[in-house]
Amino acid sequence: MLLRRFSPLLIPSLLLALLTLPARAAVRLPRLVGSHMVLQRNVPLPLWGWAEPGEVVRVAFRAAQAHATAGPDGRWQLTLPAQAPGGPFELTVQASNTLRLTDVLVGDVWLASGQSNMEWTLLRAANGPAETAAARFPNLRLFAVPNRPELRPQAELAGGEWQPCTPESAAEFSAVAYYFGRDLLRRYNVPVGLIAADWGGTVAEAWVSAEALQQLPDFRASVAALQQQSSSFAEQEAAYAARLNAWQQSPAGQDQGLLPGRPSWADPALSTTDWPTMPLPGYWENLVPALHDLDGIVWLRRDLTLPATAAGQPLTLTLAKVDDQDSTFFNGVAIGGTRGYDQLRRYTVPAELVRAGRNVVAVRVTDNGGGGGLWGQPADMSAVVGGLTVPLAGAWHYRLAQDPATRPPNPLAGGPNNAPTALFNGMIAPLLPYALKGIIWYQGESNADRATQYRTLFPALIQDWRQRWQQPALPFLFVQLAAYQPDPPEPATSAWAELREAQRYVSRTVPRTAMAVALDLGNVNDIHPLNKLDVGRRLALAARRLAYGETTLVASGPTVAGVTPGRGSLTVRFDNVGGGLVLKPAAVAGAGRSSFAIAGPDRRFVWATAEVQGSALVLRAAGVPNPVAVRYAWGNSRSATLYNKQGLPAPPFRAGE
Repeated sequence: MLLRRFSPLLIPSLLLALLTLPARAAVRLPRLVGSHMVLQRNVPLPLWGWAEPGEVVRVAFRAAQAHATAGPDGRWQLTLPAQAPGGPFELTVQASNTLRLTDVLVGDVWLASGQSNMEWTLLRAANGPAETAAARFPNLRLFAVPNRPELRPQAELAGGEWQPCTPESAAEFSAVAYYFGRDLLRRYNVPVGLIAADWGGTVAEAWVSAEALQQLPDFRASVAALQQQSSSFAEQEAAYAARLNAWQQSPAGQDQGLLPGRPSWADPALSTTDWPTMPLPGYWENLVPALHDLDGIVWLRRDLTLPATAAGQPLTLTLAKVDDQDSTFFNGVAIGGTRGYDQLRRYTVPAELVRAGRNVVAVRVTDNGGGGGLWGQPADMSAVVGGLTVPLAGAWHYRLAQDPATRPPNPLAGGPNNAPTALFNGMIAPLLPYALKGIIWYQGESNADRATQYRTLFPALIQDWRQRWQQPALPFLFVQLAAYQPDPPEPATSAWAELREAQRYVSRTVPRTAMAVALDLGNVNDIHPLNKLDVGRRLALAARRLAYGETTLVASGPTVAGVTPGRGSLTVRFDNVGGGLVLKPAAVAGAGRSSFAIAGPDRRFVWATAEVQGSALVLRAAGVPNPVAVRYAWGNSRSATLYNKQGLPAPPFRAGE
């Protein structure tokens, strides 16, 4: 055999030619299609991926085979025939290369989405450490979708992989979704796959496609403006960060409380008599009209008077939570700082800083977006020294550290995660067309001040997702807002009550939906109630009836069927009474403690007493001889007092107005 010799001068040219030849593209799959996944049982199964344009891709699963040819853009898609539940199985994908997926199950797949109460992790929920340690379910599989806002629909996720449910994988997974999936797994003994696509503090319109939002007049302009943008959200954020940094280096943007050569605003000798005050805890946007939508640095100060016995003893300072970051000083000396809007601030003050008489607590708060300030429960604001507890909730002096009028405007003031369509594009579109059993949704807090709009926006989201998945009857289960924020002593309306009413309206008017009531699971002082177990259970009950066909199951609390005015009373009839109506004691304890209010033709509501008569309630109130209207649990956190004997609460409602 003759070997052709090449000149050494030609070898580099040959290597360069080989390197520049087009490489044959290896077949690949989206992140959502991988080992340990759950495929939806009893329905045709779409699978997709990418390969060399024109390349034939073959997929084999159990006894089924299918093939497809990659299009000009390299994308291919095929459909496997419906499969019975079971596993584990192997799935192979073959083209110029071969992919083997192992430990694949067939069962039910649910998408869990929404904002922070869906995002809230199992480890941080009530009894989280114990529940996490027990989270060993080989046939429960978890997929966490990474947060990703995008201007355009994406073909692929930013990351993520299917994982069997173990304490390690469940710890940072959605608690609501976990409890929901666990209940279904135990009930039906069929593998369950959970896909969690959630992001705290996000508005509903961020989760809707551009095509669907363009049908709503309120969003046409904003969607059109976004579609004209050429810079990505990441590029816009980087450009704004550069402008903000330049401003912060300017005289107007520097922290006036920490200027060199001037007294620090933490210095006890500095007078604050000309500083205004705000009541804490709370977000300054809600407490001070002048600070509405303020992002930046605000100093907060308060005097703390201690007896002589406290002098020279270590002190524990607790400041509830600070959104987003704090630097805390005691008598002018820095004692700690924490980053994170939901972290409880607790600092130890050295004994040598603690004096008899006047002491000064100063907190430098940096808010990077959204709400700002010291927030949480009043009981979590205190100074403890030598067995003495001094409450710190109440009036604090404050002063802005920068000139907000000169701060460069942020084109993404609500964050790119709140831009219309952004989360659909980055977190929902890449999931398509993976077959689902249904969807669970927990969101609404960020839209609470736009309840009327939510009546059309939320149904648009549901219809949009159903169309995208080509499943017009896809079950859609959602959670009604839990109790949050105090109420005045007398009957009054609130934005949260109206948003709950919008949610109830959707459950009654949009087919194949169901609502889980969570009013009684809330926390008046915390928008993130920790009881996620019962939320998951109530969603699972709704799924059993709506998605699994247990039509005789009592899956919700009493719902209003009609209202009949009478002389001196008002009768409210109910469906879904189960074994019968149950009134908690507070509802019959007299006016002022009831969750029911009635009004005559003047629409002036007063507290009412309630009496059970079969599947109805009879309401009466002194001074209302001809009642025509009723409200139940109407407000931010009015007590849930009406249940059926299955222990499920009635949703808040109003009628006759």
